[in-house]
Amino acid sequence: MKQPVFLGSIAVIALVAGVWLALNIAPPSVSEPAYAQMYPAPRMLNDGELNGHDGSTITPDWFKDQWTLVFVGYTWCPDICPTTLAELKRIYPQLTKLSEHPPVKVLFISVDPGRDDTARLKQYIEFFNPDFYAATAEHKQLFPFIRSMGMAYAIAESTDKPDYLVDHSASMVIVNPDGHVIGRFKPDHKPGQLAISDAQQILADMPLIMARYQARD
Repeated sequence: MKQPVFLGSIAVIALVAGVWLALNIAPPSVSEPAYAQMYPAPRMLNDGELNGHDGSTITPDWFKDQWTLVFVGYTWCPDICPTTLAELKRIYPQLTKLSEHPPVKVLFISVDPGRDDTARLKQYIEFFNPDFYAATAEHKQLFPFIRSMGMAYAIAESTDKPDYLVDHSASMVIVNPDGHVIGRFKPDHKPGQLAISDAQQILADMPLIMARYQARD
């Protein structure tokens, strides 16, 4: 009769130990982002240089120790760019509260260096938020940098026209504090509406993305 009691005691001890290990050692379960398209593996940024609107030089190291939401466009864009930046301006106070260390930054990269010099970028980006960043570069630097983020652009018209348009990705790219591209928010394509990334989806998913990053080790 003593053997079943002894075995039962071992089972209880093992159960208690398992619960303790699960609570104190096993990593917590983190929900999957509902809207962001997360890449299977982090992507390295191209080792190039962009010219910041504030005179800074933006390299892959610039992205480290912060969360960065990156949007590609140009200041002459008639609709998607100003609407997206206005939405980011609207939710930025909430984004900054998600993480102070590391902070959340917004970077607008112009793919139209022929018209968007740093002086124009400074005026443009500070209209939306003086805490936002803007940058550009010559196409030989710019194109591989944009491609490394999983985005693209093309000038489909002659630049001899003063009002030429530039085709560009409308996604919002997520760069983690290691300086790696980990995913993007793709725009919603709805009839009769601009295809821009949904601000509420960004607010919903960024806390989960940050929690996944913290729990990765």
